[in-house]
Amino acid sequence: MTGQDADGHGHGRHETVEERADRLWGELLQELRVAQTGVQILFGFLLTVVFQARFTELSDADRVIYTVTVMLGAAAVGALIGPVSFHRLLTGLRLKPRLVVWASRLTVVGLVLLFCTMASALLLILRLAVGHTLALWLVGVVAVWFVLCWGVFPELARHAVRAKSGADGPGDGRGGGRTDA
Repeated sequence: MTGQDADGHGHGRHETVEERADRLWGELLQELRVAQTGVQILFGFLLTVVFQARFTELSDADRVIYTVTVMLGAAAVGALIGPVSFHRLLTGLRLKPRLVVWASRLTVVGLVLLFCTMASALLLILRLAVGHTLALWLVGVVAVWFVLCWGVFPELARHAVRAKSGADGPGDGRGGGRTDA
């Protein structure tokens, strides 16, 4: 219980590898609850679109966008629910530290797929609402916003913490919520 990970880096807590894995697993489950709810609601709405009367009026391009959107949504659901299967099928095998890493990576894949699903769904809806060219611009703006919120802002925060605490301190990016270290 040295407060260090397997590489000898401090992470600001005095916990065993198993305790850290339990904590990180709990944190990951809380994050997944938010993402799973959003992707499942979005996917449910996507599944109903094909049964609407106006669906037959869609152009071939819009039908392709819809099909891609549904497939991306299904893939996102699979990736974001995947960690539950990992846990259920691997419980008791003393693999939790590795399980946390695998589930975390699958969650990141799920978030990327959710991002793609959102962009694709927006493209379909906005093409119908405002036309193709403006829709592309609007989706681009929203995509940039997602990249800022989901990637750039967290990295800026990580960089600020690292700069404040020093590269070898507890905020070196290897502890806390990082599960790929």
